[in-house]
Amino acid sequence: MVIMTTWFCSRAWFLHVGEFDEGGQGVPEDLLYFYEHLRKGSGVFFMDQSLLLYRYHPQATTNSFLDTTIWTHRVHFLEERVLQGWASFTIWNAGKQGRRLCCSLTAASWSKVAAFCDVDENKIRKGVYCYEDAQERPKPRVHILHFRAAQLPFIICVKLNLTGRELEDNLRSRHLQEGRDFLHFS
Repeated sequence: MVIMTTWFCSRAWFLHVGEFDEGGQGVPEDLLYFYEHLRKGSGVFFMDQSLLLYRYHPQATTNSFLDTTIWTHRVHFLEERVLQGWASFTIWNAGKQGRRLCCSLTAASWSKVAAFCDVDENKIRKGVYCYEDAQERPKPRVHILHFRAAQLPFIICVKLNLTGRELEDNLRSRHLQEGRDFLHFS
C-alpha cells in the first residue's frame, strides 16, 4: 500500500504517462497522475532514505482538497483495480471507516461485500450492519463476524500503527499475505 508520500519518476516516463489534470482548484492532480502512472504499468519502489526535502506550509494547495474528493478517487481506483477482479470480499472494520467504505461503493461492488469482520466483541455481538441511508428496500444488511470466521480476501480499513501491533499479529495468526489475501485501505 502506498500512503501518498512524495514520489518521483524520470522525465521520459512523465511524458509517457501524460499531462497532469489541471482541472482547477480542488483537483488532486498528483493523486490522479499517480493512478495513471500505475495504469500504464509502472510500479513503486520504497527508498529507506531521504532523497529530497518536501516543503510544507499552511497555504499549500494540498490544503485546498476536500477529504471527500480524495476519498471518492481512492474508492473509484480500488473498485477499478481490485474489486472488479474479486467475486467477493470482507471489510475488516465494522466501525466508522469500514462502514464509510461500504457505503461509498457502487452497487456492483456493494453486492460483493460478504461481511464485515472485527475484533470488537460489541460489534460482533450486534451481528449485522444495516445501511439505513440506502434508497433500496429492504435496506442492505451485512453480517459482522469475528476476523477468524471471515472469508478472504479482506479490505482492511484500520489505521496502521494504532492497534499496538494487534492488527499485524492477527494477520500473522491467519498466515495472510498482503496483496493476495488482504489490502490496506485506511
